[in-house]
Amino acid sequence: MSLKLKPAGKVFIITAVVAAGIIGVRWYQNQPKDVNGSITVGKVALPDAPDASLQGSAVKLPLPGDAPAVNGGTQITWERMAWNSQFAGMYANGGIQTTKGSLFDKAHLDVTYVRQDDCNKQMADLVKFASDYKSNPNTPGVLITFMGDGMPAFMTSLAKELEPLGPEYQPIIIPVTHGKSYGEDQVMGPLSWKQDPKNAVGKCVAGVLRDGDINILLKWAGDNGLQVNPDETTYDGNAINLIAANDFLDAPNKYITGYTEKRKLVVNGRTTGTDTTVGVDAVATWTPGDVNVATKKGGLVTIASTKQYASQMSNQTIAIKRWANDHRTDIENMIIALANAGDQVRSFNDAKQFAAQVSAQLYQEQDAAYWLKYFNGIEEKDIQGIKVTLGGSAVFNLNDMANTYGLGEDRVDRYKAVYNTFGNLMVKMYPSIMPGFLPYEKAIDKSFLFSVISNHPELLQGKAIETKYAEQITSAVSSKSYAIQFETGSTTILPASYRMLDEIFESAVVAEGLKLGVYGHTDNKGSNNVNVPLSQKRAESVRSYLLRKGLKENQIEAKGYGAEKPVADNNNEAGRCRNRRVEIVLGE
Repeated sequence: MSLKLKPAGKVFIITAVVAAGIIGVRWYQNQPKDVNGSITVGKVALPDAPDASLQGSAVKLPLPGDAPAVNGGTQITWERMAWNSQFAGMYANGGIQTTKGSLFDKAHLDVTYVRQDDCNKQMADLVKFASDYKSNPNTPGVLITFMGDGMPAFMTSLAKELEPLGPEYQPIIIPVTHGKSYGEDQVMGPLSWKQDPKNAVGKCVAGVLRDGDINILLKWAGDNGLQVNPDETTYDGNAINLIAANDFLDAPNKYITGYTEKRKLVVNGRTTGTDTTVGVDAVATWTPGDVNVATKKGGLVTIASTKQYASQMSNQTIAIKRWANDHRTDIENMIIALANAGDQVRSFNDAKQFAAQVSAQLYQEQDAAYWLKYFNGIEEKDIQGIKVTLGGSAVFNLNDMANTYGLGEDRVDRYKAVYNTFGNLMVKMYPSIMPGFLPYEKAIDKSFLFSVISNHPELLQGKAIETKYAEQITSAVSSKSYAIQFETGSTTILPASYRMLDEIFESAVVAEGLKLGVYGHTDNKGSNNVNVPLSQKRAESVRSYLLRKGLKENQIEAKGYGAEKPVADNNNEAGRCRNRRVEIVLGE
């Protein structure tokens, strides 16, 4: 893997509420709440960031110092790719190495961050650590971070490498989660693809294969019922084709420079013996690849991103199982510290700016202003005058961590949906390379986070990231029809369709930033007086099923159109069968 500005892979006491008896706080609470900057009343500071997670009056922690910590704590080398979702970790550690007064210092941790953009090197380093730790339990710990949607393939390979050491030395995902990509990872393509996704058929997308950004393309294509050609050496005019990029900058550079290559032409799954020349029509990339596209050539817009597929790319941490169990208290303290750091970064601008400074020091790339700008995300015009959205990441507090792993109020395990969705996609795309993947239940250990939540409910004061959904969908990102089976003339869903509905549920969980439209359709047999109410009630039955699974009320809209919008000829049974459908739309 190459240099990334987010992971390829891409703790902490949540701030206590200051006693209500403080006179200054009472005075403030009776005042208007429009505040231009941080207002300090004694030892109380009010959140000054627009995305503040802390409410009312809150403790604004002093910024960490720059002197090295000398706490005699657990030594850990933490390898991570350059990714803005790690702002909470930057703040918590205080620097590249734990600094005096930082949250990790207070947790008696001695952490050294190492930038490592090569996932193969990350894997090799963790395997070496496991072997060393088995021989000598005093060996300093090694952790690595990786992007959540890439974990099924990475964990499967890593588990295989570690098999000779025995089951205690298998890898596990520990829920030490800093945050997530929240827009900066995206597929950029022509505007016509947004207008009609079918315009992407027969076109070529450049990206790093089997990488998170290509995963965005695969999900978007699947949500729209479009085929993707997994063979980067052939061209299929009936599918979206992939052009392999060496790294995150190579993908946009191929578009910018007008790169072309010869491919074997495929028709109906068979090579024809004919060559054709293809070019780059779209790009799967991350910041600053998106910035390069916009400033050097332009002409592409966001087709799908992690702002829409909002649960897809959380920042995940891998440890060796034996080390994690031997250091349970350290991991729980890490969770507390990172959650507190997330609230500080979300609520106070100078904490966010401090995290940007540490990022620049660690990554040795650009400056703090650059990292801060693209952490926040911006909307601007490209070189052709087209409005584009660039960057965007988010950090987690304890509530966000709980929601990620199914330990929040709604009990929806968002990461399970992501892990299984992209694990299954990889198996489907590359069955010979990846015939299966490590089951989710074996890949993750949520007990560390569960312990923190159970023993410290007072730490759940910070507000979780919340998606605001439009009243109704006005712009569709994807649309796909499903043949959901109902009892004849009824709104009762047949059990045979439950698995299909569960897949729709998981798709909506991954795409938590989008509203889900459930639209019922019938053939033209019968009158509108019968068909429209029947299609409406069937759509509402699907909506009710998804609500019971855990989706939010305002995330789903249900409508029935009767026979108003056929997709096939109603004059024959095959066409009528296609018209009897439930259409699932993800949109804004």
